[in-house]
Amino acid sequence: MQAGNRPEDNKVTGIETLVQHVLAVPQDAGRSLIAIAGAPASGKSTLATDLTKALRQAGRQTQLIPMDGFHLDNSVLQGRGLLKRKGAPETFDAVGFLVLMQRLKAGGEIVYPTFDRARDLSVAGAAVLDADCDLAVVEGNYLLFDEAPWRSLAGLWDISIWCDTPESVLLERCVQRWLDHDHTPEEARARAEGNDMANARRIIGARLPADVRFTG
Repeated sequence: MQAGNRPEDNKVTGIETLVQHVLAVPQDAGRSLIAIAGAPASGKSTLATDLTKALRQAGRQTQLIPMDGFHLDNSVLQGRGLLKRKGAPETFDAVGFLVLMQRLKAGGEIVYPTFDRARDLSVAGAAVLDADCDLAVVEGNYLLFDEAPWRSLAGLWDISIWCDTPESVLLERCVQRWLDHDHTPEEARARAEGNDMANARRIIGARLPADVRFTG
């Protein structure tokens, strides 16, 4: 759907209903793109994985493509004074990601970068989407973000899905992530309340309408 011609946030609570929304999208030339957007720790990755699996079980050739491969390298962020803000919109190659989405939409084989969390860096040319894959599930924080150049993505999505998660839950999950990385409780809360929640509030405050608001 083109931006401006989409319904305002139809609420969905189950993966089965979400699958039916996706399967109802007309299969035109090129490739269908399903966007899953939300704040940090909103459940985007889990939902994207589950939806991809369910669509494959329904007989669709589907691949999951995370946005994280477009993180700028830490050396670039350090030089720009942005390392402590990693995950903010300006710490991604937004134009590069937009170009990839345009190429995905057109169809054909696509090579794209992934993100190695253990090494905390993007890896160029690490994944391939085959030409016969006609449905891509794209997951990321800024897929419905109303700032340039991110807002140009909205017209590429066949269906956009917003993961609706209360801020209190986001904070709890972000704290737990840092605890899982061996930070002290004080360090974990400081990191979560600082960068993570600053990004979350920015994303929530500047999001474009979604076709579906997922609360499951």
